[in-house]
Amino acid sequence: MTQVVAADFQVRLSQSSEDLWAAQRLRYDVFIKELGGSGAMVDHHHKLEKDALDPFVDHLLLEDRRKGKVVGVYRLMRPEQAQKAGRYYSEAEYDLEPLLCSGRRILELGRSCLHPDYRGGVGMHHLWSGLARYVAQHDIQILFGVASFHGTNAQALAAPLSLLHHRHLAPPELRVRAKGKSFQNMDLIEEVKLDRKAAMMQIPSLIKAYLRLGGCVGEGAFIDHAFNTTDVCLIMDTAQMSERQMRIYSGRQA
Repeated sequence: MTQVVAADFQVRLSQSSEDLWAAQRLRYDVFIKELGGSGAMVDHHHKLEKDALDPFVDHLLLEDRRKGKVVGVYRLMRPEQAQKAGRYYSEAEYDLEPLLCSGRRILELGRSCLHPDYRGGVGMHHLWSGLARYVAQHDIQILFGVASFHGTNAQALAAPLSLLHHRHLAPPELRVRAKGKSFQNMDLIEEVKLDRKAAMMQIPSLIKAYLRLGGCVGEGAFIDHAFNTTDVCLIMDTAQMSERQMRIYSGRQA
């Protein structure tokens, strides 16, 4: 799958070890150097952020054709790939039983990041365009995956977490729940006491983008000390997307 989305960019799946290393180097720059994360398989010598699931998934790459370098990545895991790997990444943080028993075809999204020079522009839309094509090709109905707030101080994130809980909680049939001692209740501020505008400003742009597309979140956040993040599980039911949302998601115009 190769898609030229603009004169200067193309979106494609990783096809070689060099492609994978390029994705892992970008992930290292963002998740380790920029955000202060860590992990059991992080290779600091070669500056690669990797884990045990990388060999089993598809890596969607956004490439700047002018510079010949990878500037955006998404990690995609279909059910058959999860079966070979033995698990989804999100299973370490969330009970996925509602999704696994839904009878619908699911796709896990993970490790999404952009090089700093490409944020706030068309980079994420190009990745979404490639993702939409992948979703159609594999008959995916539900997208899910963890997305992160920087830091592990839940009280500092009380407003945005509460807003997600009150306004964007997944329906019961799709409502996954954070696991174990790292479970963080998101109902921290009563809805009537929330400054919704200020709370929304604290929500990372990637999460806000999914909300605009009709996305919702699971029950509870997960405090990930290894990655220095507070995670929420985002869920997007493609059947519930409006025509306008579908145009945005797929990169089509009106």
